[in-house]
Amino acid sequence: MKTLKFLGAFAIIGLLFAFTAAKTVSGYQVGDVATDFSLKNIDGKKVSLKDFKDAKGYIVVFTCNHCPYAQAYEDRIVALDKKYKKQGYPVIAINPNNPEKQKDDSFEKMQARAKEKGFTFPYLLDEGQKIYPQYGATKTPHVYVLQKTAKGNVVKYIGAIDDNYEDEAAVTKKYVEDAVNSLLKGKEVSVKETKAIGCSIKA
Repeated sequence: MKTLKFLGAFAIIGLLFAFTAAKTVSGYQVGDVATDFSLKNIDGKKVSLKDFKDAKGYIVVFTCNHCPYAQAYEDRIVALDKKYKKQGYPVIAINPNNPEKQKDDSFEKMQARAKEKGFTFPYLLDEGQKIYPQYGATKTPHVYVLQKTAKGNVVKYIGAIDDNYEDEAAVTKKYVEDAVNSLLKGKEVSVKETKAIGCSIKA
């Protein structure tokens, strides 16, 4: 009897742990209000969403140095920033990886990579890895399009940049562009969520 009670209690604890873990990694859903953050940029200064006074929203991209998927998208991320920053939707890139686990994603190598690739946007380090779990990011790259509203920065799209990481010329669906274009026109985003394709985040 005692054994059964023990097993029952153990099962309940296990379920509670699983539920808590699921809540921890679930992150934001479309329609949620994303809280602001203050993270170190490659120039050593802290950057927050509220710093962009004239922004209508943001293209928040969790990305990194070492991942081949992230590298394949770097030029496209630069192009997104150049196209939409002047229209009120700047790119904010965040490296979520633990540099102790992945040396190529150290702050110094972030600085070098940004210079080499000509990043036109902030490239922030998620020190202590506190922000990416809030968002629910699991891959690099993983994109969140936010719209600035009276109630805060509302999540309007989550997922991939487009439908072909290997070959930009073969892309048929530009998910992020379509989402931002819809928001700029005051329309509802048609495709609100897609599966992010990339490397797992190194915790």
